[in-house]
Amino acid sequence: MGVRQDYIVQAESVEIARSAVVRVGGVVTGDLSIIRAVGAALDDRQLEALRASDVPRLRIFEDSPVQASSNHLPETNYPSEVAASNLHLGGVTGRGVTVAVLDSGVWSTLGPLQTTPYQTPHVLAQYDVIQARQQPTYSQTAAQQNYSQSIDDLFGHGTHISSIIASSGVATTGNYQGVAPGGNLVSVRVLDSTGAGRYFDVIAGIGWVVKEKSRYNIRVLNLSLGAPPQSPYWDDPLDQAVMAAWSAGIVVVAAAGNRGPQPMTINAPGNVPYVITVGAVTDAYHPMQPLQYQLASFSSTGPTYEGFVKPELVGMGGHILAYAPNNGTLALEFPQWVGPYDDFTMSGTSQATAVVSGVVALMLQVSPYLTPDQVKCRLMSGAHPAVNPKGTLAYTVFQQGSGLVNAHDAVYGSATNCANQGLNLGDGLLWNGSYTSGSGYTWSNGYTWSNGYTWSNGYTWSNGYTWSNGYTWSTGDTVTGTDISRQP
Repeated sequence: MGVRQDYIVQAESVEIARSAVVRVGGVVTGDLSIIRAVGAALDDRQLEALRASDVPRLRIFEDSPVQASSNHLPETNYPSEVAASNLHLGGVTGRGVTVAVLDSGVWSTLGPLQTTPYQTPHVLAQYDVIQARQQPTYSQTAAQQNYSQSIDDLFGHGTHISSIIASSGVATTGNYQGVAPGGNLVSVRVLDSTGAGRYFDVIAGIGWVVKEKSRYNIRVLNLSLGAPPQSPYWDDPLDQAVMAAWSAGIVVVAAAGNRGPQPMTINAPGNVPYVITVGAVTDAYHPMQPLQYQLASFSSTGPTYEGFVKPELVGMGGHILAYAPNNGTLALEFPQWVGPYDDFTMSGTSQATAVVSGVVALMLQVSPYLTPDQVKCRLMSGAHPAVNPKGTLAYTVFQQGSGLVNAHDAVYGSATNCANQGLNLGDGLLWNGSYTSGSGYTWSNGYTWSNGYTWSNGYTWSNGYTWSNGYTWSTGDTVTGTDISRQP
């Protein structure tokens, strides 16, 4: 007897097909009544005998292999590079936590952004500040949302950011493509088809998020956008709105900006001392090899003009693969970065910010009662600074903050009272102009930076840079998505 292969044998009925297989000595492996067929194991001799039989309307098919289409999806690497993928295996996926993304919208008809792994809607609501409309309406539930009427992402940046945070796509490796694949999203469109927007729209969007916080359980606000500071942070209207969101109990994660590597290039609203500001690291095309990681050359650097250390930490932000509409402005302008699965590659502190927002969602699933200050403390305490072989910091605290975000150590950390010490948000919300730069803030006690590494030696930050005097504040009011197209 020769080696048997698997086939599908079809006839006028299941019974006729089964009898034909048995008559030539083959083995029936199962019924396929829906197509009047059976599965069969046949060797070459049996196959030829079956083909030569006089059974009417007999058809024989090779049992061709198939696999789930999602298994073709590419590995994104960054969830593993920040230690999130192992948490997913234990059920820590951000389930029940909502991240509000203020950006250019979201392409919610895309499968990995349409439903979570739990078959619940990913996108709970979309609000278009520019056109003052919402989807779903207040009379609809998210499950009833008609995605054909979704608010389009004409630019592509918002979809990319949302995908990094919460894509439920599964790569060929079996890993989720997003950092918090079980989390929920609320998309607030404040940027137009070119990625630009106005202070007014962004502030209005933040106001909408604060108002709808309880309705959608919004715990995190992702701001992958920014502009050069136009006044001291306490006097800037966008910064004021961000402080109001933080005061309302929402964890605000903001991009540092892409104006580095020079010092004092942190964008607003990342210059607000209370919030979590994120710089960017690239794996330099060596995934999962931390010794190859580098601070991205474009990543904005502190201190702020008021003298605060920024960014607080860094996330993966170089050549980040995520979804984006294939007919959006970004895809049309940079076709070389469009992938075969509606994916797109971008670099920037925007992307790094989304990675950190995803980590915050994981933290809040496990510890839902953490305050924004407590989240910030554990993020910073759990971060891993880049060090040289001699054990000294490879980058200054003004470049990497406390280091690369680590999801496991942030989720299961227990640090307390290590962020925003010496800062009084209530006083800051008065905006009375009486603030003295740097007053009321103890550098060494306010944060536990870099796990005990010495960060001030060898780096002059207060001398050599004119950081508070002689600076003419800009008067512009345009904000943009802080991504760049170059791939470091």
